[in-house]
Amino acid sequence: MAPPLPSRGDIVSTLAESPRPLHAREVATRLGVAEGSYPRLLELLDQLSFDGTIRRQAGNRFKAQRHGAGESWEGVLSVNPRGFGFVTAAGQEDVYVAPDGIGPAMHGDRVRVSVISRSNRGVEGRIAEVVQRRNPRVAGVLKKRGKSVWLEPDDTRVRGPIVVVNGPKMGRDGDAAVVSITRFPDYADENPEAELVAVLGVPGEPNAEVAKILVREQIEEEHPEAAVREAEAMAAKLLRSTLEGRVDLRNVPLPTIDPEDARDHDDAVWVERTNEGYRLWVAIADVSEYVQPGTALDDEALSRGCTIYLPDRAIPMLPAALAADLCSLLPEAERLCLCVIADLDKNADVTHFEIVEGVMRSAAMLTYPGVARALGFSDNPPRSAQADAMKKGLRAVEELTRKLRRKRMRRGALDLDLPEARVKLDEHTGAPIGVERRAEDPGIKRAYQMVEELMLLANELTAQWLSKRRAPAVYRVHGKPDEAKLERLGEVAETLGVQVDLEALLEPRGVSKFLGRIAEHPKKQVLEMLLLRSLKQAVYDIVNIGHFGLASDAYLHFTSPIRRYPDIEVHRAVKHILRGGKPDTSAAAIEKLRAAATAASVRERSAMEVEREVVDLYRALYMRDRIGDVVDGSVTAIVGSGLFVTLDEPFVDVLVRYEALGPDRYEASEDELSVVGLRSGDTVALGDRVVVEIEDVAILRRTVYARRVPPDKVLDALARDSKKGRRGRKEQPRGRKPKPQPRKPSGRAPKKRKKR
Repeated sequence: MAPPLPSRGDIVSTLAESPRPLHAREVATRLGVAEGSYPRLLELLDQLSFDGTIRRQAGNRFKAQRHGAGESWEGVLSVNPRGFGFVTAAGQEDVYVAPDGIGPAMHGDRVRVSVISRSNRGVEGRIAEVVQRRNPRVAGVLKKRGKSVWLEPDDTRVRGPIVVVNGPKMGRDGDAAVVSITRFPDYADENPEAELVAVLGVPGEPNAEVAKILVREQIEEEHPEAAVREAEAMAAKLLRSTLEGRVDLRNVPLPTIDPEDARDHDDAVWVERTNEGYRLWVAIADVSEYVQPGTALDDEALSRGCTIYLPDRAIPMLPAALAADLCSLLPEAERLCLCVIADLDKNADVTHFEIVEGVMRSAAMLTYPGVARALGFSDNPPRSAQADAMKKGLRAVEELTRKLRRKRMRRGALDLDLPEARVKLDEHTGAPIGVERRAEDPGIKRAYQMVEELMLLANELTAQWLSKRRAPAVYRVHGKPDEAKLERLGEVAETLGVQVDLEALLEPRGVSKFLGRIAEHPKKQVLEMLLLRSLKQAVYDIVNIGHFGLASDAYLHFTSPIRRYPDIEVHRAVKHILRGGKPDTSAAAIEKLRAAATAASVRERSAMEVEREVVDLYRALYMRDRIGDVVDGSVTAIVGSGLFVTLDEPFVDVLVRYEALGPDRYEASEDELSVVGLRSGDTVALGDRVVVEIEDVAILRRTVYARRVPPDKVLDALARDSKKGRRGRKEQPRGRKPKPQPRKPSGRAPKKRKKR
């Protein structure tokens, strides 16, 4: 593949560092763009110029957009707990706002910022106007003093305390609660006023803490009534007229293959051997037929962006009438779909493909364990009669996908098998009863990879199809690694005796080879961590710069429209052309698509943070009853306050503060790869094995604290631990309540709003 293009940020930074405008060829040279990718770089420069991110000058030269005093624009205010903030806007530089320049604006508000100065350090401004207020719902802890009631927000970026105007009879002092702001401040020194809308219970309990996280991230579990009504009304609209013009796929034995606990089924696959090689069908639920632009359904799906998966439930992007029924490819039910039909030769090279609107009827609802057992990948899962009956076709699927995977690995696609935590919950109480490293049966994983390969291929082919027709689309892009962070990796690797070709690491194949070289290195964990830090986050964008991690020139998301909004946008673009339309390249259409891509990236990051924080919450809750346990683990990170140790069992990260490392004063080494005792010279490095004793748990901080057990004291500590009953578990009295850990109260109630 051609190397992925540099990211928007790389281009803007390169132009900003230059004292003069740069010719497009100079940009290509400075960023290492290959000759074959130069036309795509020109398209990206044109796009950045079109949206105002950079300026185009005569002679195909470009310069960074520089802003001077007096200019202003709209953006979203992000406040730091220390009082200052930044205003972020698409196509503009972030603007620093000092505490005295924020005025009555609050974190999350859409504001107009006026530039007051510019220097080498960046742009500084003041908030000139609050254009639109943030979501009014705020979660925190109730405080009561006499008749005064207020809420201390959990989110330290939100201005507080918040005066509760209807709260004297609701809730108790110290309860977790949700309020809705009814009056935002008009002046910098005023507090917001709010109505109490829900009392969640005791801070630190699972339901209360998860509810607060969802409020903070503006995630609603229930869909708006208008969206639900539209979804339920759709069932009556699947008329015969809807099927006209669609390819009839009802005779193709397309099964869905999903996890055992799958809640929706939006893809079905089948492979048949041919004289030339293989014929492949990848059928995807046609969600866009039901989620039409301008409807309440579409507005809500765009707002949510994706389905969120928590240990005990999912928060779906679409109402159940669509996600679990009308759009789900259920067995023996007629369903609308978009289908990629591809012919491949015996080497698994695509010789021809097409995308069609179809109608299908799923032949079976298979699971990864059932397929693994049917194909002989694993003897552990119980047999599935349906999978056994489809064994011949499934063998063709396995044969093709094995070749596809081998090809993908050869071109340099990264195969990062990162550990994940699996939280086990009590089915009656919902309390965590275990946290373990997710370890799948190799045979079941192989069945999953079969389906994964077909999804990757369908996504790539659809991206090629739209790109060839120059149709604007939402691509899934992944830029080249951060060069400064790669240099850091090179420095560390050299100290560990590993030679690194930094130029090679700017290509997917080079990264893949490096991972293979360090597979048996004793400091593999450290090197992999530094490499991962150099990789950028994949995002959605309307400019196709390729996907580094997949070693792909063009990639997008087409195969999961029930749980991802960008897939719906891609389906719309495909269907518009299939129905005879020309690609809409108007400025309004481009801007709308860009906004959807940006929103999807933001919501995806938010969903990931929510999922991660909820898992950390359950980890902390589980460890609350294990104080005093002695556990083995590995050092996985060094931070300003200490080092993190990932325990073997349970699979939990614990923080060992510097003062808990031993009877010495410890500091991080200059290379930040180890901590050293200043008197003793005792060194603890990344990747080292250590034994720790659990000391404390801060539920509200989602943090478990531990102290290192000195090597010469390990046997004594284990002996003490064994006296509690068994290693790894300290019994606690039943029914004890968690110790609340709200922020320190101010000691007095906030003042009511002054009338001005």
